[in-house]
Amino acid sequence: MTTATHEETLGFQTEVKQLLHLMIHSLYSNREIFLRELISNGADACDKLRYQALDNDALYEGDSELRIEIDHDAEAGTVTVRDNGIGMDRDDVISNLGTIARSGTAEFLKQLSGEQQKDARLIGQFGVGFYSSFIVADEVTVRTRKAGSDKAAGVEWHSRGEGEFTVADIEREVHGTEIVLHLKQDAQEFADDFRLKSLVRKYSDHIEVPVRMPSVETAKDEDGNDIEGSETVTWETVNEATALWVRPKSEISDDEYKEFYKHVAHDFSDPLTWSHNKVEGKLEYTSLLYVPGRAPFDLYERDGARGVKLYVQRVFIMDDAEQFLPLYLRFIKGVLDTRDLSLNVSRELLQKDPQVDKIKAALTKRALDMLTKLAKDNEAYQTFWNTFGSVLKEGPAEDYANREKIAGLLRFSTTHTDSATQDQSLADYVSRMKDGQEKIYYIVADGFNAAKSSPHLEIFRKKGIEVLLLHDRVDEWLMSHLDEFEGKQLVDVAKGELDLGDVEDEEEKKAQEETAKAKEGLIKRVKEALGDEVQEVKVTHRLTDSPACVVLPEHEMGFQMRRLMEAAGQKMPEVKPILELNPEHALVARLESVEGEGFEDLARILLDQAIIAEGGHLDDPAAYVKRLNTLLSA
Repeated sequence: MTTATHEETLGFQTEVKQLLHLMIHSLYSNREIFLRELISNGADACDKLRYQALDNDALYEGDSELRIEIDHDAEAGTVTVRDNGIGMDRDDVISNLGTIARSGTAEFLKQLSGEQQKDARLIGQFGVGFYSSFIVADEVTVRTRKAGSDKAAGVEWHSRGEGEFTVADIEREVHGTEIVLHLKQDAQEFADDFRLKSLVRKYSDHIEVPVRMPSVETAKDEDGNDIEGSETVTWETVNEATALWVRPKSEISDDEYKEFYKHVAHDFSDPLTWSHNKVEGKLEYTSLLYVPGRAPFDLYERDGARGVKLYVQRVFIMDDAEQFLPLYLRFIKGVLDTRDLSLNVSRELLQKDPQVDKIKAALTKRALDMLTKLAKDNEAYQTFWNTFGSVLKEGPAEDYANREKIAGLLRFSTTHTDSATQDQSLADYVSRMKDGQEKIYYIVADGFNAAKSSPHLEIFRKKGIEVLLLHDRVDEWLMSHLDEFEGKQLVDVAKGELDLGDVEDEEEKKAQEETAKAKEGLIKRVKEALGDEVQEVKVTHRLTDSPACVVLPEHEMGFQMRRLMEAAGQKMPEVKPILELNPEHALVARLESVEGEGFEDLARILLDQAIIAEGGHLDDPAAYVKRLNTLLSA
């Protein structure tokens, strides 16, 4: 037992009683992080000793194996954290532990040269971490001695966190610092071996300094029973102390990358690909990003947990740091380690900081480059697309700056393959464009079969022009934000005037004009019969097999998007379609020859059929059936 001498009671500097109360009750939202903060301080102390010992090896005092030890006593309700780092003298103790928000680490960093500072793995930057002890403890005792000093130069600091602390001289055999926490009644859970080990592995698993805890082993007799009195205590290293992301890429095998992914993502399957990157310069950080092989259950919950794991100098800060990747890349998993961030003093929250935006932009580019590289492997990328494609389609709306790059990663069904599998890129489409074709054509429908069989495709199939078949719920929204690719305009074939450009020759265009002129009388009669139900009636050259189709104005919302908005409770204004008639079709020829009430019924049947073929819904289906039955029985 050490005997305390030269004991004095001092008051904390600043309005400390109130400040301590604020820190203990408001600063940290999670009580368990007290251990993270104390381990971080211990790791700093070990690093400081390692640096100073480069010039003076005697500071190790024959104990160069730097370490942190955690012990507990459930009966006494104490947790002890000790290190064999640099330690403190009396002035250091009064200065560092008597002044809240004074960081010895920050002062130490100021004294290091530029290169040393760059290499330092020091973590504490705020000088408040130690006081997190009072979240779980109503009494804290610190015993310390500065490395290289006399054994009689030990110091004991003691406080109940109520505005005063005592400092006394003690004799201490070993250098370094020992912190004893006398746990509050409602914090006794932390005097538990399993609880402490789990906290070390959660927050400090990758700290370079080994964190050790005692393990009691008992000898057994021939029958396998414990031999009383044979207990021996060994110190077990709890943390792995190997932050994979800080190692050079050349030293890490693919199997190690895969195993680390499973650890980070809590996934049992291998990732599809990964990107490991270290950035140095004005902004310094290391990132290790993964593309999973399977989707998490909450992928489509936009408010679900997402983001990378954030570390500062190997110390775990945040599990789902969503600030560093846009929402459409929420499937990306991985790790970001940096010290260039403005964390709040509890190191649990990120402040709004331009550095965050810079890192986000860089990680987004890195993730998209990773996907571009993956896209060179068709089979692997198809696996990715089948799993995460509809999420990536959110990208052009959310990330205008990277719209072209995201567009290159999109995959679609097209009339080239007539398959529901989305495996054709926009670059593939452009490479197959017809001579004279200037636009990329697409159609949006509720399902693949509805898209593939749309009357609007008839002229395109006749002329061999490829059309993208869009049948995902997100597709129309996607296309409202993606209007071109590689200088080629994307055009909805079911909206506005149809312009096939130079694919149609002058003779065809002239013949269309003559046909339209010849059918002016019919068009006028149909418009009068349908009245306000249609915006316009015209002759079309879109159709080869169908009698009629409906077209929406160029900038109008499509039928699919309207239904989604209405299902979400959004009241949509009424839109009147444009009815286009195929002058070559027998039903249109029959319509031209009908008079009276039969003419109006047949005109309405053609309109209703066109709306149904487009995936629309009739306001009065029974009336349509009645008219159709009358026509069939005539």
